[in-house]
Amino acid sequence: MTLIAAMACGWFGYSYRSASGDDSLTYAADRDEVLAAAGQAIVNLNTLDHRSVDAGLKVWQDSSTAQLYDEIVQGRSRLKSDIEKAKTTSTAKVLESALTELDTRAGKAAVIAAVSITITRDGGRPATNLRRFAGQLTRTSAGWKLSALGQAPSGTP
Repeated sequence: MTLIAAMACGWFGYSYRSASGDDSLTYAADRDEVLAAAGQAIVNLNTLDHRSVDAGLKVWQDSSTAQLYDEIVQGRSRLKSDIEKAKTTSTAKVLESALTELDTRAGKAAVIAAVSITITRDGGRPATNLRRFAGQLTRTSAGWKLSALGQAPSGTP
C-alpha cells in the first residue's frame, strides 16, 4: 500500500511539473486574460451616465489606446455636450465574446462580442438593443486595451 501511495505521489509530481512548463497552458491563461480585458473594455465603452460624463469619459480613455484613444479625446467635448443635452444613461453587458486572433509576442489581439445595451432617457423607460462588435486590442504597459472598436458585419448577402 505504501508503495502504491509513493508511486501515485511520484506520478502526480511528475504530471504537475510537466504541466507547469506547458506552453498551451500559458497560452490559455493569456487568452483568458485578454478576453476578460476585452469584455470589460467593451462594457466600459458602451456605458455612460449623463450625470457623470467626465468620469465616464475618463473610463473610456483608460480602456482605450492608439487610434481609438485619439478619437475619444478629439470628440470628448462634443460627446459630453450631446450626452448632457439628451440626458441619457447607457449600460452594457457582454452576452458572448471570443478572441478571433491572439499574438502575445506582438501584443495584438482581435475580439468579437454580442452586447446588450440599455439606454434610458432621464425619466423615460429603458430601451434595450443587441449589438455585435469587432475590436482590436493592443498590449500596453497598463495591460490590454482596445485600439479599435466598431460594429461587426451581420446579415446574409
